[in-house]
Amino acid sequence: MGVMETDLLERRAQLQQEIDQLRREKDAVLLAHNYQLPEVQDVADFVGDSLALARYAVRCEARRIVLCGVAFMAETAAILAPDKQVLLPDLEAGCSLADSITAQQLAEWKAEHPDAVVVSYVNTSAAVKALSDYCCTSSNAVDVVNAIDPQREILFLPDFFLGSYVRRVTGRTNLYIWMGECHVHASILPEEMERRMEDHPDAQLLVHPECGCTTRALALPPQGREVRVLSTDAMLRHAKESHAQQFIVATEVGMLYRLSKENPQKAFLPADEKAICPFMKRITLEKVRDALADERYEIKLDPQIRERALLPLQRMVAIGGRPTNAE
Repeated sequence: MGVMETDLLERRAQLQQEIDQLRREKDAVLLAHNYQLPEVQDVADFVGDSLALARYAVRCEARRIVLCGVAFMAETAAILAPDKQVLLPDLEAGCSLADSITAQQLAEWKAEHPDAVVVSYVNTSAAVKALSDYCCTSSNAVDVVNAIDPQREILFLPDFFLGSYVRRVTGRTNLYIWMGECHVHASILPEEMERRMEDHPDAQLLVHPECGCTTRALALPPQGREVRVLSTDAMLRHAKESHAQQFIVATEVGMLYRLSKENPQKAFLPADEKAICPFMKRITLEKVRDALADERYEIKLDPQIRERALLPLQRMVAIGGRPTNAE
Protein backbone atom coordinates (compact mmCIF):
# COMPACT_ATOMS: atom_id res chain seq x y z
CA MET A 1 0.00 0.00 0.00
CA GLY A 2 1.43 3.38 -1.03
CA VAL A 3 1.92 6.41 1.20
CA MET A 4 -0.89 8.36 -0.46
CA GLU A 5 -3.34 5.48 -0.08
CA THR A 6 -2.38 5.06 3.57
CA ASP A 7 -2.89 8.78 4.21
CA LEU A 8 -6.27 8.64 2.48
CA LEU A 9 -7.43 5.72 4.63
CA GLU A 10 -6.23 7.43 7.80
CA ARG A 11 -8.01 10.63 6.83
CA ARG A 12 -11.19 8.69 6.07
CA ALA A 13 -11.03 6.93 9.45
CA GLN A 14 -10.55 10.26 11.21
CA LEU A 15 -13.56 11.78 9.44
CA GLN A 16 -15.68 8.76 10.31
CA GLN A 17 -14.77 9.16 13.99
CA GLU A 18 -15.63 12.86 13.90
CA ILE A 19 -18.96 12.11 12.23
CA ASP A 20 -19.78 9.40 14.78
CA GLN A 21 -19.13 11.79 17.65
CA LEU A 22 -21.09 14.63 16.07
CA ARG A 23 -24.13 12.51 15.26
CA ARG A 24 -24.34 11.47 18.92
CA GLU A 25 -23.93 15.04 20.13
CA LYS A 26 -26.45 16.40 17.63
CA ASP A 27 -28.98 13.55 17.95
CA ALA A 28 -28.75 13.03 14.19
CA VAL A 29 -29.16 10.18 11.70
CA LEU A 30 -27.44 9.99 8.34
CA LEU A 31 -29.55 8.79 5.43
CA ALA A 32 -27.78 7.94 2.17
CA HIS A 33 -29.12 7.08 -1.25
CA ASN A 34 -27.90 3.98 -3.07
CA TYR A 35 -25.98 6.13 -5.55
CA GLN A 36 -23.80 7.86 -2.96
CA LEU A 37 -20.02 7.41 -2.74
CA PRO A 38 -19.01 4.15 -0.99
CA GLU A 39 -17.47 5.94 2.01
CA VAL A 40 -20.68 7.93 2.50
CA GLN A 41 -22.80 4.78 2.33
CA ASP A 42 -20.50 3.14 4.88
CA VAL A 43 -20.93 5.93 7.44
CA ALA A 44 -24.71 6.22 7.03
CA ASP A 45 -27.25 4.91 9.53
CA PHE A 46 -29.53 3.87 6.68
CA VAL A 47 -29.02 3.40 2.93
CA GLY A 48 -31.89 3.00 0.46
CA ASP A 49 -33.84 4.25 -2.51
CA SER A 50 -36.07 7.34 -2.47
CA LEU A 51 -39.10 5.53 -1.05
CA ALA A 52 -37.10 3.80 1.67
CA LEU A 53 -35.41 7.07 2.67
CA ALA A 54 -38.78 8.83 2.87
CA ARG A 55 -40.24 6.11 5.05
CA TYR A 56 -37.22 6.11 7.33
CA ALA A 57 -37.38 9.90 7.72
CA VAL A 58 -40.94 9.59 8.99
CA ARG A 59 -40.30 6.85 11.53
CA CYS A 60 -36.87 7.76 12.91
CA GLU A 61 -36.76 9.43 16.34
CA ALA A 62 -33.67 11.61 15.91
CA ARG A 63 -34.03 15.38 16.02
CA ARG A 64 -31.87 15.88 12.93
CA ILE A 65 -31.55 14.20 9.56
CA VAL A 66 -28.50 14.59 7.34
CA LEU A 67 -29.75 13.64 3.89
CA CYS A 68 -26.90 12.34 1.76
CA GLY A 69 -28.55 12.50 -1.62
CA VAL A 70 -29.91 15.32 -3.74
CA ALA A 71 -32.09 18.33 -3.03
CA PHE A 72 -35.52 16.87 -3.79
CA MET A 73 -34.83 14.04 -1.32
CA ALA A 74 -34.00 16.50 1.43
CA GLU A 75 -37.15 18.49 0.61
CA THR A 76 -39.19 15.27 0.78
CA ALA A 77 -37.80 14.50 4.24
CA ALA A 78 -38.54 18.05 5.40
CA ILE A 79 -42.14 17.80 4.17
CA LEU A 80 -42.79 14.40 5.75
CA ALA A 81 -40.94 15.11 9.01
CA PRO A 82 -41.57 18.79 9.85
CA ASP A 83 -40.56 18.26 13.48
CA LYS A 84 -37.00 17.38 12.43
CA GLN A 85 -34.17 19.55 11.19
CA VAL A 86 -33.16 18.33 7.72
CA LEU A 87 -29.66 19.13 6.50
CA LEU A 88 -28.29 18.75 2.96
CA PRO A 89 -24.47 18.66 2.96
CA ASP A 90 -24.18 20.38 -0.44
CA LEU A 91 -26.80 22.78 -1.80
CA GLU A 92 -25.51 22.19 -5.34
CA ALA A 93 -26.60 18.54 -5.22
CA GLY A 94 -29.47 18.96 -7.66
CA CYS A 95 -31.23 16.71 -10.19
CA SER A 96 -31.54 17.11 -13.95
CA LEU A 97 -34.81 15.18 -13.92
CA ALA A 98 -36.35 17.37 -11.22
CA ASP A 99 -35.28 20.42 -13.24
CA SER A 100 -37.12 19.17 -16.34
CA ILE A 101 -40.49 20.53 -15.15
CA THR A 102 -41.45 23.64 -13.19
CA ALA A 103 -44.56 24.37 -11.17
CA GLN A 104 -45.65 26.85 -13.86
CA GLN A 105 -45.33 24.22 -16.59
CA LEU A 106 -47.33 21.75 -14.55
CA ALA A 107 -50.04 24.32 -13.88
CA GLU A 108 -50.36 24.96 -17.61
CA TRP A 109 -50.49 21.22 -18.37
CA LYS A 110 -53.18 20.72 -15.73
CA ALA A 111 -55.24 23.51 -17.32
CA GLU A 112 -55.27 21.49 -20.55
CA HIS A 113 -56.57 18.42 -18.65
CA PRO A 114 -58.72 19.85 -15.83
CA ASP A 115 -60.15 16.48 -14.72
CA ALA A 116 -56.88 14.54 -14.79
CA VAL A 117 -55.12 13.04 -11.78
CA VAL A 118 -51.52 14.24 -11.45
CA VAL A 119 -48.91 11.63 -10.53
CA SER A 120 -45.49 13.15 -9.92
CA TYR A 121 -42.34 11.11 -9.61
CA VAL A 122 -40.57 11.90 -6.35
CA ASN A 123 -37.75 13.38 -8.47
CA THR A 124 -39.50 16.76 -8.54
CA SER A 125 -39.38 20.00 -6.60
CA ALA A 126 -41.60 20.64 -3.59
CA ALA A 127 -43.50 23.23 -5.65
CA VAL A 128 -44.35 20.60 -8.28
CA LYS A 129 -45.40 18.11 -5.61
CA ALA A 130 -47.70 20.77 -4.17
CA LEU A 131 -49.66 20.75 -7.46
CA SER A 132 -49.87 16.95 -7.57
CA ASP A 133 -52.44 14.41 -6.41
CA TYR A 134 -50.01 11.54 -5.89
CA CYS A 135 -46.26 11.14 -5.73
CA CYS A 136 -44.50 7.89 -6.55
CA THR A 137 -41.08 6.32 -6.82
CA SER A 138 -39.81 3.78 -9.32
CA SER A 139 -40.61 1.04 -6.81
CA ASN A 140 -44.32 1.87 -6.46
CA ALA A 141 -45.22 3.83 -9.62
CA VAL A 142 -47.22 0.92 -11.06
CA ASP A 143 -49.07 0.41 -7.76
CA VAL A 144 -49.89 4.13 -7.52
CA VAL A 145 -51.33 4.24 -11.04
CA ASN A 146 -53.30 1.04 -10.47
CA ALA A 147 -54.85 2.65 -7.35
CA ILE A 148 -56.45 5.40 -9.47
CA ASP A 149 -59.89 5.09 -11.10
CA PRO A 150 -59.20 3.60 -14.56
CA GLN A 151 -61.65 6.07 -16.11
CA ARG A 152 -59.64 9.08 -14.96
CA GLU A 153 -56.96 10.62 -17.15
CA ILE A 154 -53.51 10.64 -15.57
CA LEU A 155 -50.75 13.18 -16.08
CA PHE A 156 -47.50 11.36 -15.28
CA LEU A 157 -44.36 13.42 -14.81
CA PRO A 158 -41.58 14.14 -15.36
CA ASP A 159 -39.72 11.00 -16.50
CA PHE A 160 -40.64 9.81 -19.99
CA PHE A 161 -38.99 6.40 -19.66
CA LEU A 162 -40.57 5.53 -16.32
CA GLY A 163 -43.92 6.81 -17.55
CA SER A 164 -43.68 4.72 -20.71
CA TYR A 165 -42.86 1.66 -18.64
CA VAL A 166 -45.80 2.28 -16.29
CA ARG A 167 -48.18 2.75 -19.23
CA ARG A 168 -46.92 -0.50 -20.77
CA VAL A 169 -47.34 -2.52 -17.54
CA THR A 170 -50.71 -1.05 -16.53
CA GLY A 171 -52.20 -0.83 -20.03
CA ARG A 172 -53.49 2.67 -19.25
CA THR A 173 -54.13 4.37 -22.60
CA ASN A 174 -55.34 7.50 -20.80
CA LEU A 175 -51.97 8.11 -19.16
CA TYR A 176 -50.14 11.13 -20.58
CA ILE A 177 -46.40 11.50 -20.05
CA TRP A 178 -44.15 14.54 -19.64
CA MET A 179 -41.06 14.50 -21.86
CA GLY A 180 -38.44 14.73 -19.12
CA GLU A 181 -35.49 12.49 -18.39
CA CYS A 182 -32.61 11.81 -16.03
CA HIS A 183 -29.57 12.57 -18.14
CA VAL A 184 -27.60 9.74 -16.50
CA HIS A 185 -30.19 7.00 -16.95
CA ALA A 186 -31.18 8.22 -20.41
CA SER A 187 -27.55 7.92 -21.52
CA ILE A 188 -27.48 4.16 -20.84
CA LEU A 189 -28.09 3.20 -24.45
CA PRO A 190 -29.42 -0.12 -25.76
CA GLU A 191 -26.29 -0.65 -27.87
CA GLU A 192 -24.00 -0.41 -24.84
CA MET A 193 -26.25 -2.73 -22.85
CA GLU A 194 -26.33 -5.29 -25.64
CA ARG A 195 -22.54 -5.30 -25.94
CA ARG A 196 -22.31 -6.14 -22.25
CA MET A 197 -24.85 -8.91 -22.71
CA GLU A 198 -22.88 -10.42 -25.59
CA ASP A 199 -19.72 -10.42 -23.47
CA HIS A 200 -21.50 -12.03 -20.49
CA PRO A 201 -24.12 -14.45 -21.89
CA ASP A 202 -24.90 -16.05 -18.50
CA ALA A 203 -25.59 -12.79 -16.64
CA GLN A 204 -29.05 -11.69 -15.58
CA LEU A 205 -30.04 -8.19 -16.67
CA LEU A 206 -31.34 -5.76 -14.03
CA VAL A 207 -32.72 -2.49 -15.45
CA HIS A 208 -33.92 0.63 -13.69
CA PRO A 209 -37.11 1.90 -15.40
CA GLU A 210 -35.65 5.40 -15.90
CA CYS A 211 -33.10 3.98 -18.34
CA GLY A 212 -33.10 4.75 -22.03
CA CYS A 213 -32.52 1.04 -22.68
CA THR A 214 -35.63 -0.21 -20.83
CA THR A 215 -37.87 -0.68 -23.88
CA ARG A 216 -35.18 -2.56 -25.78
CA ALA A 217 -34.46 -4.74 -22.76
CA LEU A 218 -38.12 -5.78 -22.58
CA ALA A 219 -38.74 -6.06 -26.30
CA LEU A 220 -35.59 -7.92 -27.33
CA PRO A 221 -34.36 -10.07 -24.45
CA PRO A 222 -31.95 -12.77 -25.65
CA GLN A 223 -33.39 -16.26 -25.63
CA GLY A 224 -33.14 -17.82 -22.20
CA ARG A 225 -31.91 -14.66 -20.46
CA GLU A 226 -33.74 -13.32 -17.42
CA VAL A 227 -34.58 -9.61 -17.54
CA ARG A 228 -35.91 -7.66 -14.58
CA VAL A 229 -37.04 -4.03 -14.48
CA LEU A 230 -36.59 -2.98 -10.86
CA SER A 231 -36.07 -0.08 -8.51
CA THR A 232 -32.69 0.00 -6.81
CA ASP A 233 -33.93 -1.52 -3.55
CA ALA A 234 -35.80 -4.19 -5.50
CA MET A 235 -32.52 -4.98 -7.29
CA LEU A 236 -30.99 -5.67 -3.89
CA ARG A 237 -33.79 -8.00 -2.86
CA HIS A 238 -33.67 -9.86 -6.16
CA ALA A 239 -29.88 -10.24 -6.15
CA LYS A 240 -30.01 -11.84 -2.70
CA GLU A 241 -32.77 -14.27 -3.66
CA SER A 242 -31.61 -15.18 -7.17
CA HIS A 243 -29.55 -18.26 -7.90
CA ALA A 244 -27.68 -16.32 -10.60
CA GLN A 245 -24.04 -15.56 -9.93
CA GLN A 246 -23.57 -12.70 -12.39
CA PHE A 247 -25.65 -9.60 -13.13
CA ILE A 248 -25.51 -6.73 -15.60
CA VAL A 249 -26.93 -3.65 -13.87
CA ALA A 250 -28.42 -0.77 -15.84
CA THR A 251 -28.54 2.17 -13.44
CA GLU A 252 -26.18 4.70 -11.87
CA VAL A 253 -22.92 2.92 -11.06
CA GLY A 254 -23.00 3.80 -7.35
CA MET A 255 -25.54 1.02 -6.99
CA LEU A 256 -22.91 -1.62 -7.71
CA TYR A 257 -21.09 -0.90 -4.45
CA ARG A 258 -24.03 -1.85 -2.25
CA LEU A 259 -24.94 -4.83 -4.45
CA SER A 260 -21.39 -6.16 -4.21
CA LYS A 261 -21.11 -5.41 -0.49
CA GLU A 262 -24.27 -7.33 0.35
CA ASN A 263 -23.58 -10.14 -2.12
CA PRO A 264 -19.79 -10.63 -2.07
CA GLN A 265 -20.00 -14.05 -3.70
CA LYS A 266 -21.72 -12.64 -6.82
CA ALA A 267 -20.49 -10.43 -9.66
CA PHE A 268 -22.16 -7.17 -10.71
CA LEU A 269 -21.24 -5.43 -13.96
CA PRO A 270 -22.38 -1.98 -15.10
CA ALA A 271 -24.42 -1.81 -18.29
CA ASP A 272 -22.53 1.43 -18.84
CA GLU A 273 -19.57 2.30 -16.62
CA LYS A 274 -19.97 5.99 -17.57
CA ALA A 275 -23.40 6.21 -15.90
CA ILE A 276 -22.23 8.48 -13.08
CA CYS A 277 -24.43 11.18 -11.54
CA PRO A 278 -22.25 14.20 -10.71
CA PHE A 279 -24.88 15.54 -8.32
CA MET A 280 -24.91 12.37 -6.22
CA LYS A 281 -21.13 12.41 -6.02
CA ARG A 282 -21.01 15.93 -4.57
CA ILE A 283 -21.59 14.64 -1.03
CA THR A 284 -18.28 13.80 0.70
CA LEU A 285 -17.32 12.82 4.23
CA GLU A 286 -15.94 16.32 4.79
CA LYS A 287 -19.27 17.86 3.79
CA VAL A 288 -21.19 15.44 6.00
CA ARG A 289 -18.93 16.35 8.94
CA ASP A 290 -19.39 20.07 8.28
CA ALA A 291 -23.16 19.72 7.93
CA LEU A 292 -23.30 18.17 11.39
CA ALA A 293 -20.80 20.51 13.00
CA ASP A 294 -22.32 23.74 11.67
CA GLU A 295 -25.89 22.49 11.10
CA ARG A 296 -25.58 23.47 7.44
CA TYR A 297 -27.51 23.58 5.12
CA GLU A 298 -30.99 23.39 6.61
CA ILE A 299 -33.89 22.79 4.24
CA LYS A 300 -36.63 25.34 4.83
CA LEU A 301 -39.81 25.34 2.78
CA ASP A 302 -42.67 27.74 2.26
CA PRO A 303 -45.33 26.54 4.77
CA GLN A 304 -48.10 26.62 2.16
CA ILE A 305 -46.07 24.57 -0.33
CA ARG A 306 -45.17 22.09 2.38
CA GLU A 307 -48.81 21.73 3.44
CA ARG A 308 -50.00 21.11 -0.13
CA ALA A 309 -47.16 18.70 -0.91
CA LEU A 310 -47.75 16.60 2.20
CA LEU A 311 -50.81 14.64 1.03
CA PRO A 312 -49.36 13.35 -2.28
CA LEU A 313 -46.21 12.30 -0.44
CA GLN A 314 -48.20 10.57 2.30
CA ARG A 315 -50.03 8.66 -0.43
CA MET A 316 -46.67 7.66 -1.91
CA VAL A 317 -45.39 6.36 1.42
CA ALA A 318 -48.63 4.48 2.07
CA ILE A 319 -48.73 2.64 -1.27
CA GLY A 320 -46.10 -0.08 -1.16
CA GLY A 321 -44.03 -1.01 -4.18
CA ARG A 322 -43.65 -4.60 -5.33
CA PRO A 323 -40.70 -5.98 -7.31
CA THR A 324 -41.59 -6.23 -10.99
CA ASN A 325 -40.89 -9.42 -12.89
CA ALA A 326 -40.20 -8.38 -16.46
CA GLU A 327 -39.00 -11.71 -17.81
